[in-house]
Amino acid sequence: MSNDQNRKKDSTFSRRNFLKTGSIAAAAITASPTLFNSPVIGKAPATGKVLGANDRLVAGFIGVGGQGFNAHLRRGVLEQPDQNVVGAAVCDVWSKYVDRGLEKLELGSENGYTDYRKLLDRNDIDIIFIGSVDHWHAKQAIDAMDAGKHVYLEKPMTRYLDEAFDVYDAAKRTGKVVQIGSQYCTEGKWHLAAEMVRNGRIGAPVLAQDSYMRNNPNGEWNYEIDPDLTSDALNWEDWLGPVSSRPFSADQYFRWRKYYPYCSGILGDLLAHRVHPLMLATGNPEFPHRVAAIGTRKITPDRDVSDNTQLMAEFPSGLSMIITGSTVNEQGLGQVFRGHEATLYFAGNRLELRPERPFADLVDLEVHEDIQPEVSVPDHIVNFFDAVRNGIVPNGNIDLGIRVQTVLSLAEMSERLGHMLYFDSETRTITNGSGTVIDPITYGTLELS
Repeated sequence: MSNDQNRKKDSTFSRRNFLKTGSIAAAAITASPTLFNSPVIGKAPATGKVLGANDRLVAGFIGVGGQGFNAHLRRGVLEQPDQNVVGAAVCDVWSKYVDRGLEKLELGSENGYTDYRKLLDRNDIDIIFIGSVDHWHAKQAIDAMDAGKHVYLEKPMTRYLDEAFDVYDAAKRTGKVVQIGSQYCTEGKWHLAAEMVRNGRIGAPVLAQDSYMRNNPNGEWNYEIDPDLTSDALNWEDWLGPVSSRPFSADQYFRWRKYYPYCSGILGDLLAHRVHPLMLATGNPEFPHRVAAIGTRKITPDRDVSDNTQLMAEFPSGLSMIITGSTVNEQGLGQVFRGHEATLYFAGNRLELRPERPFADLVDLEVHEDIQPEVSVPDHIVNFFDAVRNGIVPNGNIDLGIRVQTVLSLAEMSERLGHMLYFDSETRTITNGSGTVIDPITYGTLELS
């Protein structure tokens, strides 16, 4: 037998032996701190009250409109009595939402606020759910951590990149738990994939793809406008926050995801749910090396944001990622993660590892069915509770979150400025293809900001 044949035989034995002895539990899998081994990541000492595994958690809710009321307050807390979590206070700039939240929690009016800072002043509250508009995420999350609270922060992490790093730095400084509200991070199949990729089961990662496609004949995010909301019913300037002053608009209040001053549209609302799990599945999420995106708005002109968007990202390891999103066509890309030696195919709660043809004698076909947990907002919130009580790294943690937000923010900049953008994670510097430094867009940078 030749040396080449011996090496091939040894390689086949070692790979298959590993597959047999290094099996992965596919049920109730949670993210591991080993997903994040970048030297730029540190951990600040925890501060504030130390909670035990069985301690009751007291929650406050900031922003109790759609997601904040239905997902956070109702499904996350009220409908999970076994979690020993109690809702103690609600805050929203619109008093009608405050009253609705208080009624649902069966609380007195003294527990309702239109100024979130008064809620944060309460020493009895351990955790904060933030379901406010994107442009308030950063300020409220940082203030909550500085007040000694752990934070469940709805996706996207922030409106712009500079404030995302402010949130990241605050989390490291305070040691508080931050869970980004992309529930796909708690879906078991992505953690199974991460173990496979990290352990070399697909060889070198090559290309990951996914999509989030909708087709709404009435135009996405054209939510019903409640006639009770008038300019006298709330402090409009408080709602605007860091966004420049402009006349009151009920349309912009209820349909804010359509407008650039408040949201990046498909990128922030939909593709955040695709970038998070795909980056988690890499087993070692990286900051992007370069990002490019294009978008069009030809079908639904009643908005600033695109109704058809494509995002591409390249990472230092050599992995590339392509994700497409639409609100005017439902036909998308399959969930696929390609490696040099094998490819992962996802479908529902099923995962298949299929060897690439040249490596069929080294890699065995694997099929995993009924991987748990399935995608679930309540399960993602329970993972946040577990992280607060037990000191584990949450699935939608701040280290994953800052990398995802970097991809999303650079994609928005690429689409709106017309550049392919490069990112240096050590200096947090953005450049274009010619090496010119590009300042991150933020409030007031562009006409629609």
